Formats: sequence, C-alpha cells, structure tokens
Amino acid sequence: MSRRHDVTLSFRYPEERRARVVAESVRVEEGEIADARSSASVERDGRVVRVRVEASDLVALRAGVNTWTRLVGTAETVSERAA
Repeated sequence: MSRRHDVTLSFRYPEERRARVVAESVRVEEGEIADARSSASVERDGRVVRVRVEASDLVALRAGVNTWTRLVGTAETVSERAA
C-alpha cells in the first residue's frame, strides 16, 4: 500500500500584480518537471501564490519542495529587477 504525501506552499505579495507575475512565471513548469514520484500545481488567489507538491514518498516530496521554492525565489528576483 502506497501513501501519497503533499504540501502546499503559500507565498503572499504586497501587490496582486507581483503575485500574478510570479505565478505565471512558475506555472509554465507545471508538468515539465513532474515524474512518476511527484507532481505540482500552481494557483493564485489575489496576492497569494500557492504551490501544491504531491509525492509518493517523503524524499521525493522534499526534492519537490526544494525545486519549487527555488523556482518561486528565482521568479521573485527577476520580477524585482524587472520592476
């Protein structure tokens, strides 16, 4: 019996515009870096971007969280410099 693990990362921004830019930037990676052990989805609600990572085991979950946290961080940095 396998058990799925999941976590939802929430990132809140001072402006909706910045949240939209970050969400659109990382959303293009949905399905691109998923494998048999993990997947992720991105959604935005106003000023909050949520990334839900699902995995078949805790090692894959940790790797997915690290990957998506870095992707969001990169999108934040680029959006700051572009503003």
